[in-house]
Amino acid sequence: MGAQQQVADSFVELYGAAPEGVWAAPGRVNLIGEHTDYNDGFVMPFALPHLALAAVSRRDDGVLRLHSADIDAGVTELRLDDLVPESDKNWTAYPAGVVWALREAGHAVTGADIHLTSTVPAGAGLSSSAALEVVVALALNDLYELGLKRWQLARLCQRAENVYVGAPTGIMDQTASACCEEGHALFLDTRDLSQKQIPFDLAAEGMRLLVVDTQVKHAHSDGEYGKRRAGCEKGAALLGVDALRDIAYADLDAALERLGDDEEVRRLVRHVVTEDERVEQVVALLESGDTRAIGPVLIAGHASLRDDFRISAPELDLVVDTALASGALGARMTGGGFGGSAIVLAEATDVEAITKAVQEAFAAAGFTAPRVFEAVPSAGARRLN
Repeated sequence: MGAQQQVADSFVELYGAAPEGVWAAPGRVNLIGEHTDYNDGFVMPFALPHLALAAVSRRDDGVLRLHSADIDAGVTELRLDDLVPESDKNWTAYPAGVVWALREAGHAVTGADIHLTSTVPAGAGLSSSAALEVVVALALNDLYELGLKRWQLARLCQRAENVYVGAPTGIMDQTASACCEEGHALFLDTRDLSQKQIPFDLAAEGMRLLVVDTQVKHAHSDGEYGKRRAGCEKGAALLGVDALRDIAYADLDAALERLGDDEEVRRLVRHVVTEDERVEQVVALLESGDTRAIGPVLIAGHASLRDDFRISAPELDLVVDTALASGALGARMTGGGFGGSAIVLAEATDVEAITKAVQEAFAAAGFTAPRVFEAVPSAGARRLN
């Protein structure tokens, strides 16, 4: 039985009637452009084949019922009028936050029965929470005929996560889940939300991109992410700009000089400005057909995240170092940091050896065995039936 049928059948068991439809939204991996999104900068994610699925029906009595096949708990019933930001510390905050955000924006959502399941690894830096948000937002947009565009749904999902959940994330994850296209990476300007789909078909060129989930869990609502964001905002204020996006790469040295001896802010500013430059380098290389040349740019991105932003972890560094020593073209941590996943760009013929080397390195270090899988640029959120 396919996952789509399974989620529909489970909905019937839970709620006693067939759902009005089934929707899907993917997780994402970020090729390059880390911690630039909340600095109004550039990012370049692509959607994964891993999906959050939602079977959904409308209600007209102001009640929201939520259930997840992945959580050992019964149906959670909430009253829409009782939804209050940061009142919910459970997984239900993500779908409930979307309903809250839609209603706050003036959309007449009167309730829903929702059953969810997801194959996006949680806590791996692959946007499992954004996938949950986007799949619920798309379903309600369709069922209630709200007429919202994909980028508008992403904005509302970000608001749900920022305000309702209380996690200060940028706009990238939700936009990737909502807007990515199969066989492409999404070049997104997070200031004006302009998008460009960049062809990214590694298999056709004899390459693969691996995701190595270190199994070290992270949570965005923890304090370290917020500290980095506050430090970036402080840097922008000290430099007299709206966001670090406004510091040109050519002006970086002068900007760092103006920051004086505030070493922590200097490091954060340097990462963001150089990372925006790296995104533009990768776009140019992919558009010119020089895909293998993005490898060194990925490596430089990891060094910046490790040394300047200081959000890597021993497990992430071990993946990168081992993969590069085993012949990878490039590698870097991806996602929010402090755990999660790394990506490895490799020739297809080297994948087996690199995977084996990483697994052996983790075993030798006494780390939990990593989960390794191929990342294939996939389609964004969609209605399945």
